[in-house]
Amino acid sequence: AMESAAKGGFVLANLAEVVERVLGFLPTKALLRAACVCRLWRECARRTLRTRQRIAWVSALEAGPAESHALVRALARELEKVHVLPQTVLYIADAETFSGHEDCHEQKKARKRNSKETALALEKLLPKRCQVLGLVTPGIVVTPMGSSSNQPQEIEEGEAGFALLFPKIDGVKIHTFHFSKDVKNRVFDESKFAEAGLKNNPDLRVVLLFGYNSWKTGATRFLHQIVNPLNEKSIILAGGQVESFTSLTSENNHAQPGDACGVVGLAFSGPQIQSATVLLDQDVADERTAEAAMQRLKAANIPEHNTIGFMFACVGRGYRHYKTKRNMEADAFRKFFPNVPLFGFFGHGEIGCDRIVTGNFVLRECNDIKDDLLHGYTTVMTLIHLGSTK
Repeated sequence: AMESAAKGGFVLANLAEVVERVLGFLPTKALLRAACVCRLWRECARRTLRTRQRIAWVSALEAGPAESHALVRALARELEKVHVLPQTVLYIADAETFSGHEDCHEQKKARKRNSKETALALEKLLPKRCQVLGLVTPGIVVTPMGSSSNQPQEIEEGEAGFALLFPKIDGVKIHTFHFSKDVKNRVFDESKFAEAGLKNNPDLRVVLLFGYNSWKTGATRFLHQIVNPLNEKSIILAGGQVESFTSLTSENNHAQPGDACGVVGLAFSGPQIQSATVLLDQDVADERTAEAAMQRLKAANIPEHNTIGFMFACVGRGYRHYKTKRNMEADAFRKFFPNVPLFGFFGHGEIGCDRIVTGNFVLRECNDIKDDLLHGYTTVMTLIHLGSTK
């Protein structure tokens, strides 16, 4: 019996398929530890990781102890369990409690949180070589963890946040960029677009753009200088004005002086990416008109698997706009897209329009009338499909 047990152990340890099958059940952190055992295990672990190309996310919806933001705790806990190795992370947290302005009624003392420390705590949890873009906004739109079909929540007050974890995806390149307004130069240097992969890049499909310190003099003009050259029918542009950005880690992005204004964002390139976006303007003020907008988005026929939804809404919308109904737009989205997780924020201005980019079907600029992309009191709903997963 001893001998056959030893033999069995030998077979198990050396049969690549068996090892791979077993390692396949491990979350990424455990898998990386197992990869240190021997060469065979390392190879198997590497192959297993390559196949994990589904996006994962961590949601924080309940307030935490005063010292740390709920998103920090959720990320610390969930990163032990996720099955992807994040290569790019977009996190968004609420402005009030992230930076600790909120006075709690129960606790008389204001929350002592420093947004820099919170941002560092989040970055520390993520892999070293990961690009991180972190934003802070007045409100959050988030799908709870566990299933893509969970009901997305619009959280306009209170503590909330999420982190989207993008693994390495074959045929998809995601990169962060940052342009800040140069006090000296009134004209934006467009060579920076090329450096950021936003120019001479035929595979560019989607650009998510976030303006910060938008109340500064010249901020709107600067935003126009960034948005106008990108305003082409073959690219989906969506986003909005955020309170601030707190993290931007990548080789070429350096923190700016706190009083500057500018634009940060994520660019998605790859021939297999499909995307569509619609704009819900001020007139969309009840269930019927909100659902009509979702119907337009649905008509774009973007495949639903391996797709994420983004909602960028004005702080003036939400339940105040729809009178008594809360969660109206997220609910309308869920009705038409039962299996697409939805993420986003309530901000100080929106970027977007109605536009579809699918497969080889590309809308060309008609008679050179550019779409108006900067809005207030609207909601932008966007789908990004990252290709069919193996």
